[in-house]
Amino acid sequence: MTVAPETSRKVAIVGAGPAGLFAADIIAARGHHVTIYERMASPARKFLLAGRGGLNLTHSENTAAFLDRYGDDARCVRAAVERFPPEKLIAWANGLGAETFVGSSGRVFPRAMKASPLLRAWLRRLTGLGVTIKTRHRWTGFTPSGGLQFELADKSQIEVDADAVLLALGGASWPKLGSDGSWVEPFKQTGIDVTTLAPANCGVIVPWSDIFRTRFEGSALKRIALTIDGTTRRGEAIVTRDGLEGGAVYALGPYIRAALGRDRTATLLVDLKPDMTHADLVARLARPRGKDTVTNFLRKAVHLDAAAAGLLREAGLPDGVDALATRIKAVPIQMTGLARIERAISTAGGVAWQSLTGGLMLSTRPGVFLAGEMLDWEAPTGGYLLQATFATSAVAANGLLDWLRTQD
Repeated sequence: MTVAPETSRKVAIVGAGPAGLFAADIIAARGHHVTIYERMASPARKFLLAGRGGLNLTHSENTAAFLDRYGDDARCVRAAVERFPPEKLIAWANGLGAETFVGSSGRVFPRAMKASPLLRAWLRRLTGLGVTIKTRHRWTGFTPSGGLQFELADKSQIEVDADAVLLALGGASWPKLGSDGSWVEPFKQTGIDVTTLAPANCGVIVPWSDIFRTRFEGSALKRIALTIDGTTRRGEAIVTRDGLEGGAVYALGPYIRAALGRDRTATLLVDLKPDMTHADLVARLARPRGKDTVTNFLRKAVHLDAAAAGLLREAGLPDGVDALATRIKAVPIQMTGLARIERAISTAGGVAWQSLTGGLMLSTRPGVFLAGEMLDWEAPTGGYLLQATFATSAVAANGLLDWLRTQD
């Protein structure tokens, strides 16, 4: 039900991803006239792509563990998630008919396991609230008077003025779906502090031997633990043609990026048997090998599959049982870089929090609010990305509503 404010205002939202659409939902429900401007020919393209393999909306773990996923330096995004926690996002999705459920991993999904039904219901509600979506409008910067500049499909330029603005322009991953980071330069030109965008939740580059690459590309390394600079994460990884990717790699993203930025190359340690102690491995490896090949012996003695044994060989098999057990617990993988930002699931970096008020308004541009991935935060996959996107959108939308009230 729409609740009309004292004065209905004209609000422009730039970006029709989940952050922009959710802000429109909140603001239009208060009776304001909302127009969304979107660069692509249709809204929420990256959101739809994320839903192809099952739309992971959020996670069911306890609040303390959930907030820890955003890191020690992300107080502002953690505060946003506290204000709009997973239970509120779940209730919103259920209200649109998503019928969410908790998977065996604790992740939360809609029953349909895809984004399209949820998006269709969402767009119908926005239409009912009077929201207008204008596609093929690429934001190019601010006008001298503080308005918005857009380039249309025919390369013509238009200017838009509004009583309040919310920008939800995304990061720079998967640019063909809409977010290409082109907003960074106009922001910098106006003196807004922007931390350089960098790939997050992405693979790492490893110079595999031709033999290993040919045989094991696409293979999974299951139930492993990865360590860099003393920080360890457990999970799985996939061998790619150029390196490694997967949840365990993504979870170490900030630490890997820091190590590569510091030293240009970095060593990732892979514990192939994190549930076995060094002593357990020594006892098992001390058994007679008989006529078994090394690969078969490792499979029988310590349950290493072919891909894990291949990784062990790639790093070099040491002599002696003790040394081999040590190597199984810490296989060194030399990383030379990160996958390109265009193929990353998300990006780190963005508009610095000190440039914003508590309501996510730009301090130097009253009436202009920001939400979503264009802010300087990052999170691992598992529902944490969308949760923070919706949470920052809720904070920015409500900040905008509060600011409009002061303008009456």
